[in-house]
Formats: sequence, structure tokens, C-alpha cells
Amino acid sequence: MNIEKAAYAFRTEGQPVSCVDYGHGHINRTLKIITDTGREYILQRINKYVFKDPVKVMANASAVTSFLHSRSDRSDSALHFIPTLQGQYYHRDAEGEFWRMTDFLGGFCLDAPESDADFYESALAFGQFQELLSDFPADTLYETIPEFHNTIDRYRQLLESIAADNMGRKKLVQAEIDFALGLQELGGTLQRMRENGELPLRVTHNDTKLNNVLLDKATRKSLCVLDLDTVMPGLSVYDFGDSIRFGAATAAEDEPDASKMKLDLHLFEVYTKGYLQAAPSLTDKEVEMLPMGALIMTLEVGIRFLKDYLDGDIYFKTAYPEHNLIRARTQLALVADMQEKWNEMNRIVQQVASQVRK
Repeated sequence: MNIEKAAYAFRTEGQPVSCVDYGHGHINRTLKIITDTGREYILQRINKYVFKDPVKVMANASAVTSFLHSRSDRSDSALHFIPTLQGQYYHRDAEGEFWRMTDFLGGFCLDAPESDADFYESALAFGQFQELLSDFPADTLYETIPEFHNTIDRYRQLLESIAADNMGRKKLVQAEIDFALGLQELGGTLQRMRENGELPLRVTHNDTKLNNVLLDKATRKSLCVLDLDTVMPGLSVYDFGDSIRFGAATAAEDEPDASKMKLDLHLFEVYTKGYLQAAPSLTDKEVEMLPMGALIMTLEVGIRFLKDYLDGDIYFKTAYPEHNLIRARTQLALVADMQEKWNEMNRIVQQVASQVRK
């Protein structure tokens, strides 16, 4: 068995005797390590192309997980990073690659909910993540992806791509451009509220998909949140909104028939119940803005796909020439459906809040 050399850089219990590829992630290389004592670990090589400063990524992740462990008496309530022999939470090898190691927690992940209960458990997990970190000094974290959810700046970038029209595609997407630009003022709402201090700065996960929640194999209850690479300072409604964008949609992100893309109000209510139950410290204004979080996060992703299509598909990985255009259309269709259901979304949030925030 060929053991990855980086495995020996960490303070494992026993010597590594097994090393195999694990999972199906697309960003970091992931290996499962077993030592001669039977202890199991996860070893990951951090993708330097995606994460330009792995040291800051690990500084954020290790600070947050340490804080989470201090707030919970469950060992599986958060990832546990294994220090290196030098006491750091990352190892840089001779080739300049960055590695990290965590305990292997077991459990399983789902790419899509198989029941309402699965989606509810993901809401509990991300709500609890928010709650346990409610008094963490978010401003001490690095902003590893600057202006990530600054939708005002995302629109600036879109306008630049429209003006440049480097691929001559503008004429093919005028309807999408007109729709997106018609929502430019609304799209800046959360950023303006962040700048004005109307919403508190919090620790945000920024990739709140169901497959980043570890579930218990026996009970299917949520154990902890995974993949902390994008943890940064931000707004709670970002994370709520991205969960809804992905998990309460009636079609896949790249469904060719955009008319199939709608907001499932039942799933919206399921997630809202779990999130608000697990995060009682959210302010009244944060709760009020949850529907706006869903709409703006969907809009933001839509204009990012549209910009990348105009640019010639240089950011997002695509499987065919119209892939980004299809993605943009589904997201903008979801935004349009949210506008149609806006009053109902707000009613659901108010009703759920009145039930769980007594």
C-alpha cells in the first residue's frame, strides 16, 4: 500500500497502514487514512487554484471549529483538525502543496433530500452552526474570497461583461440581461444593509448545500456541518438564501427547460422551521429578511452564470457550450417565481417565526 507522505506529518494515533481515495468531491483531493491502532482519519490536499491562500482558509476553519467544540459537549458536533508534528493545522510539503487532516467521523451525506426530514435536518445543522457561532467575533476572520456576496459589485462586473461582449453573445441573451438589470436596485439590498449595520455581521458557511451536512447512519439526524473552506464574515441570510436556492427548487440547476424551475413553498416552510428553531438568536430584522436572502442569493448566482456565458465560460466548469446560459436561465426563472410567491414566502416566515420564537 502506497501511503501519501503527508500523512506522516500529522499527530496521528499510530502509524498509517492504509491510504485510499475517499468521497467524490471535485475541489480537494481526499484520502482516508487508517493507522495500525485502527484509528481513521481524513487527509485532504487543498486546491491552491481555487483557494489562493490556504493558510488563511485553515486559520478561519480551525478558529471556527475550535470555537464550536468549546460550545458543545459532543465530539462529533464539528470537524476536529489534527495538528502537525510542529503544532500547525496544515502541512506544506516539498512541492508546495498544502494538506490538512481531520478525524474520520463516519456518517453519510446526501446530494439531495430523500424526505422532508432530510431537508429539515440540514436546516437544523446550519441553524445550529449559526447559533453556536452567534458570539464569535466574525470580523476576526479573513475574507478569503473578497466581495463574495457583494451583489452590487457582481452587477458592476456583469455590466463590464455586457459592454465588452467579448464572445459576441450579448445579442443571444438580451432578454436575460434586461430581466437581470431590472432587478439591479433590489439586488443591492442586502449589501446596503450590511454596510449600514442593519444586519449583524456573522460567521457564514457560504456553501449550505445538503451534501455539506453529515448525517448519522442510524438515526439520519444531523451531526455537524462539513466543508469549511468558504467560512467567512457575512450575513446569516446569505446562508439561508443559498440553502433555499438549491434545496427548495423544483428542478436541477442546469435543467434545460427553465419553465420547470419553481420554488417549492412546502420545502421553503420545512427549511424555515428547522432554521429558526435552531437559531433563536437571529434578530427580528434577520428573520424579516430571510425571503430577501433567498431571492438575492438566487439572483446573484444567476447573474454570475450570465456573466460567465458572456465572457466565454472562463470561471464555471461547463459540459457544453450553452451550459452557463441554461444555468442562468434556471436561476432567473426561480427569481421570477419567487417574485410571484413573494407574499406567501413572507407569510410563511412570519407564521413560522410566531410559532418558534415565543
